[in-house]
Parts: sequence; C-alpha cells; structure tokens
Amino acid sequence: MTHLHTSEQQQAETLLTLPHQLKAQLPLSNALQIQISQHRQTIQNILDGTDHRLMVITGPCSIHDEQSALEYAEKLKKLQDQVADQIFLVMRAYIEKPRTTVGWKGFLYDPNLDDSSDMNQGLERSRALYIKIAELGLPIASEILNPMATAYFDDVLAWGAIGARTSESQIHREISSHMPYSIGFKNGTDGSIQIALDAIQSASHSHQFMGMSQHGLPCMIHSQGNPKAHLILRGANSGPNFSLTEINQIKAKSKTELPALVIDCSHGNSSKNPLLQPNVLEQIVAERLHTHVRGVMLESHLVDGNQKISENMTYGQSVTDGCLGWEKTEQLLLNVAESLARLNLKRSA
Repeated sequence: MTHLHTSEQQQAETLLTLPHQLKAQLPLSNALQIQISQHRQTIQNILDGTDHRLMVITGPCSIHDEQSALEYAEKLKKLQDQVADQIFLVMRAYIEKPRTTVGWKGFLYDPNLDDSSDMNQGLERSRALYIKIAELGLPIASEILNPMATAYFDDVLAWGAIGARTSESQIHREISSHMPYSIGFKNGTDGSIQIALDAIQSASHSHQFMGMSQHGLPCMIHSQGNPKAHLILRGANSGPNFSLTEINQIKAKSKTELPALVIDCSHGNSSKNPLLQPNVLEQIVAERLHTHVRGVMLESHLVDGNQKISENMTYGQSVTDGCLGWEKTEQLLLNVAESLARLNLKRSA
C-alpha cells in the first residue's frame, strides 16, 4: 500500500472555512431572517394550494458571474412587482452543477472559472451573492448537490431541488428531511416517477444520519422530516411529461395521490431547446385548472443561449445549459400573468 508523505497530504487537502465561521463573517440581518421565513411560508402555501398564485423559479442554469446575476435579480424584482397578484417569483441561483463526466462544477467550486478551484473563495462569494439577492427582496432557489455544502446556506435559501441523478440517493433524501425549506425531487432521466415518489416519502419522514455540524465536526443529525417535499416533472430522455394527458397517466400509475406538482420547462420537457420553454409554460397555464400545477422552473439569463468558458465571454450568457434571454422571459411572464388572471376569473365565476 502506498502512503502519502505529509507534504503530499497537505497538497491533497485544503481546509475550508467552517459553516459557523462563514455565517459569522456574512450574517443575515434580523430583517432578512424574517423575510426568508415569510418567503418559505409563501412557497408552502402555494404548494398546498392555499395561495392561488403560480410559483415561477427562474434564473440562470448556473451562476458564474456576480454582476450579471445581480442585474438579472434587479430585473426580476421589478417584474415581481408587476405580476405579484398572479405569480410568485423565486430566483434560481444554482452554485453547484452535476456533471455526467467532467467539467466546470459551478461557482462554489471554481469561482474564477480557471480550474484554480478556490473553494474557500467560492463559499464566501456565493454566500455574499445570496445575501445581496435576498436584500433585493427575492426568495432564492438552489440545487442540493453536495450535502456538506448545505450547512453554509441553509439559512438563506427559500426553496431547494434534488436533481434527476440524485433523487435516488439515500444521502440526499436524508439531508432533505433536515432542511428548513420546501424541496422538490425530479423524476429520473429515464422518466421514472417512482424514484421521485419514493424520495418524497423518505424525505417527509424523520431520520437519524451522519452529517456535519455547524462547527465542521462529524455528528449524528436527527431530522424532523420535510413537510413540503414535492414532485418536479422534468421530462425524460424519451420526451416530455408535462401535459394534462401525461400527468393523468402518471396519476393512474401511481399507487398514492400525487404530491404537489412543479414542472421544469427545460430539459426533457423542451427537448433541451431553451427557446421552446415558452411553449411548455403556455400549455401548462392553459391546462392548470385540470392539472393543479403549483409551480414551474425556467432556465433564463440576460442573453439567449449558452457559451463555453473562455477569455472572451458574452456578458449575461450561460456557461452551462442554454437559457431563455431576459426580454423573452419578461414578455412570457407578463403574458402568463394575464392568462392566469383570466383563469382565476373563470374559476370564481
């Protein structure tokens, strides 16, 4: 067996700032704590149907630049003020990206986009960005990818997602049962709904599992269960699953009543073409009286499409999955708000 010498071990390991240290360095004000708690409650109310509005989780596929993310957030806050009666906007602010093989893992891991992998800087800049977005008055959504990262951001997020590749993971189900915000589980990439339904059942229950304390020590975590774990339909490699027909087929196959539904307008539901997301969302809204969909997800940035990481990048364009540009996003959501207003009038008539 080969043993690493001390110098080699030091090169292979870099100590990270502890969660409680980062939170002390970048604390939430009392006002922000109250705001985030209220946003979480609003999302729970939407998921259980006591708030009639449609939750729209929209933002870049992944954050790679603070300036463009904050510009997007500012535009989103102005739009929220215009559509508040019909839509509750949540900013998608993903700082981790799952990779099928290799590639850029996200702002948390490599904030300088140069393979320097300065994770301490990534942690600090990510939390600072989240606080700035929250100070604009927006709720924040992110994906739970590395369970160890949750302790750094569990006080600032209003909604979380478990991706198609990790919905089956026991570790992700356990950590979701401990998070203080609503979490959605995506169906598998092969279209399997049962994977997500099993995950929701697991996350809804209490667990005792090994985790990391706020002081960075291994500990036994006693979770209470997540009361608003829900289902995200994201389509499959074989095609979409967002229509009334497909949702009814899913309901017919399910052994239990389906939990609250959120639809991802990207990925398999738009055949991985970001410019088709408006078509998906418009159909969801048109069928909402029958499907009772509570929320949707959009991949959206300042500029259409995506680009590779380089020295000469387009400002406000995604470096991971392609996104819908801001102008199209804004017009889409204004149109959706009008459609929802008409539907609500029909419902109350």
